Amino acid sequence: MALFSRLSKSRLANWWWTVDKITLSLLMLVIFIGAFLVFSASPSVARTNNFADYYFIKKQIVFIIGALVILFSTSMMRLRNIRRLAIIGYLVFFALMIVTLFAGYSTKGASRWIRILGFTLQPSEFIKPTFVVVSAWLLEGSKKYTDFPGSILSCGLFALTIAVLYRQPDFGMMIVVTSIWVLQLFLAGLPMVIVTILPFFGLIMGIGAYFTLSHVHDRIQQFLFSGGELSYQVRKSMEAFENGNLLGRGPGEGTVKLRLPDAHTDFIFAVAGEEFGVWLCLLLIIIFAIIVIRSLRLSLKDNNLFIIYASAGLAASFGLQSIVNMASTLHLIPTKGMTLPFVSYGGSSLFASALGMGMLLALTRRNSAAEDKDI
Repeated sequence: MALFSRLSKSRLANWWWTVDKITLSLLMLVIFIGAFLVFSASPSVARTNNFADYYFIKKQIVFIIGALVILFSTSMMRLRNIRRLAIIGYLVFFALMIVTLFAGYSTKGASRWIRILGFTLQPSEFIKPTFVVVSAWLLEGSKKYTDFPGSILSCGLFALTIAVLYRQPDFGMMIVVTSIWVLQLFLAGLPMVIVTILPFFGLIMGIGAYFTLSHVHDRIQQFLFSGGELSYQVRKSMEAFENGNLLGRGPGEGTVKLRLPDAHTDFIFAVAGEEFGVWLCLLLIIIFAIIVIRSLRLSLKDNNLFIIYASAGLAASFGLQSIVNMASTLHLIPTKGMTLPFVSYGGSSLFASALGMGMLLALTRRNSAAEDKDI
């Protein structure tokens, strides 16, 4: 343990004594639960797609290793390096989002993915954490320097991001990005006039998406006007929760996953409900809630505006994405193609979640702001 001695000057020792170990431990627990659920849910999906039974879990293990590297390495960064990483990352992934409009491939009416060196990548997943940090930096600049148009630049950044997401289209991601940005503006002292206008803007955006995006129209129609006739995926998801009841059927004993196409991705929460029951679902909800609330509390420790804006946005992004996934699985909102962070199968989802939470761990480290000034 000499490596982690409080007297040690090494970067690793400094990270160990300043990182929030409770949040880090909860993230490790979520990753472990996710790996176990993917192990249980993916064989049936693999057989349906003519792959070997453990094709997806083997890939997921590789993804998890890569995600852990991203999580730990990012969490060790100083604030100015986090800002640099976010700016470069946003530019790269925004450019890749543009590429998806011309060279991406479509699934379920949306063109959000591109193939790079044999791997499938969803650039919009990475836009969330990078957008949050860049926007936080711009809003902080508007407070520190009277002649710096940070708020206007943040509005422009938001408009560009939303415009490309609309073209893909990715309405779920538009809602998440918009909600995070509004939260940051509120923390930055949003004028009451704008606070009054924004809900109407959101309503107009939703109505516009309903009438112009066919898949959004179909899902809302199915949710509101189906007359009790649920879609196949939602019906099977609700059946899974009914089968699981309070204690679940037991690990690997679920049957609905055999007939649920996206059991290992968008509907992984239903697998948890059937095989482990209400208790595991509640445990996941509690873990996500603790991570969000604790991160928000820790972000206030240094009274640093950049840390507050960025941490609040990253924590809200993590929590909101979790809520959207679980709520759509439980038929509380229209279904969205949004994964459960660190639990659902997928490299883009895992890597983007690791990047966002790595940044959050770096921002909420003790003395992170003071450390940045010492460079």
